[in-house]
Amino acid sequence: MAKTRVLLFTGGEIHDHKGCGVEIKKHLDAAGDFDVTHVEDDLDVFTKLGEGAFDAVVLYYTIGSLTAAQRDGLCGFVASGKGFVPIHSGADSFKDSEEYRALVGGQFVTHPHYRSYMVSVLDREHEITDGLDEFTVTDEQYITDYDPRVDVLATALWQGIARPVAWTKQWGKGRVFYLALGHDPAACQDENFGLLLKRGTLWAGKPGV
Repeated sequence: MAKTRVLLFTGGEIHDHKGCGVEIKKHLDAAGDFDVTHVEDDLDVFTKLGEGAFDAVVLYYTIGSLTAAQRDGLCGFVASGKGFVPIHSGADSFKDSEEYRALVGGQFVTHPHYRSYMVSVLDREHEITDGLDEFTVTDEQYITDYDPRVDVLATALWQGIARPVAWTKQWGKGRVFYLALGHDPAACQDENFGLLLKRGTLWAGKPGV
């Protein structure tokens, strides 16, 4: 069976994208299902996605700005039937692009202090969360303003309200999986983070319909 060809794109400000990129690549490499190309900071790689080298983009990035060509390259890639997996601060990037925010399905608003908290799985039949129920993470919980049309797979409580931790959505013929976990390398080492990352990337990288 052919491996899913993944562009792991890392960079930006604030977060330790180098350390997190190392841990994310470890998870993907260990799965044995992916052929991973890792690119840091060169946003122009998005303009070349139409060349057909990848099935999915996994993104760990913070802040930044996209040119029209970079935005159209990424959004068009996914719409053509490919996959997109923004992680954690992927919901806090390229804020000047309404299309990018629509692609992700939500935008960062705030976060409580880094702490341990419980993640509850809502959809236990989805292939990404199959067999999972509840688990505890030590991480920075991202609170997002999100499109109510996304399919929320998992949540965690903040101020008494269940907030999304993971969701899926369609973008044209393509698939998007957002995972809010993964603030730092230690959080990215979590086994459930790795499981959701691997399953979500496999799901997103399937041929579009």
